[in-house]
Amino acid sequence: MGFFSKSKKKEGWLTINLLADGICVGAVRRVSEAKPVVELAQFYPLQPSDSPEALDKLARELRAGSFRCGTLLNGGEYQLLAVEAPNVPREELKTAVRWRLKDMLDFHVDDAAIDVLEIPVDKSAVQRANTMFVVAARNSVVKARQELFGAAKFRLRVIDIPELAQRNISALLEPQGRGLAMLSFGADGGLLTVTYNAELYLARHIDVTLAQLLEPDSDKQQVCFEKIALELQRSMDHFDRQFHFISVSKLLLAPSGAPGLHEYLASNLYLPVEAMELSDVFDLANTPELAEVEQQRRYFLTLGAALRYEESSL
Repeated sequence: MGFFSKSKKKEGWLTINLLADGICVGAVRRVSEAKPVVELAQFYPLQPSDSPEALDKLARELRAGSFRCGTLLNGGEYQLLAVEAPNVPREELKTAVRWRLKDMLDFHVDDAAIDVLEIPVDKSAVQRANTMFVVAARNSVVKARQELFGAAKFRLRVIDIPELAQRNISALLEPQGRGLAMLSFGADGGLLTVTYNAELYLARHIDVTLAQLLEPDSDKQQVCFEKIALELQRSMDHFDRQFHFISVSKLLLAPSGAPGLHEYLASNLYLPVEAMELSDVFDLANTPELAEVEQQRRYFLTLGAALRYEESSL
């Protein structure tokens, strides 16, 4: 199974996200000419969340066999790298990329499960420097996840990553012909992405966790705000130099509940900054509990992963 595996089972995805404090489950159904519908959003408080017995019970309760199922890797379980695309035939691409990764990973490349995601180039450029994203995880991590879900009778079709889950949401909110920056926060820190034409062009992690953002000490919170603004400015300056053919319209803030963050960034960035809600993307008629900001930030990446399109296998 690749990270971006292809399957044709049933319309819509069921995503099972193993978090530090429990299991977050989301199912989304795409609708033509309308917002995707959230069919299911449930949280099961559990420690540890990777209990085979708990997952087995969950699979039976949700009748998971009728869904295409996916899960997400957490921070520290994978690396996402941007590398120059090797000039080789498509069938040799992964082998060539693996060779380039040997000095870039924090573990031996022979122990890596890898997959690739192309970054489209400027079609009007005379010379095109092709770059691609490579996601790499230890074989042991991928195997353990597969075995965990297999033992619980989940038919796991894909192992996804947060960057692509956020990409899926961003792609639905892009202004026509312009790029969109999006920033979210979770237990692993901040995640900045830039998408254009539904493609991921930039992914950066910011070393500020959601817990730090919600710190009641105003001085500590101010330090976090300053760090975030600096990282955003540096990242967007880099993006402008590398992808000058993309005009980024604005920065969208995913639900966080952090008081003052929107106002601070709006006052300190050259990009317009707007706050988003899940209702901007999804039809929440079946899940009114997602109106609460605490629930929105909990389900943000889970529902983003459940939005996925089929990717082309490499």
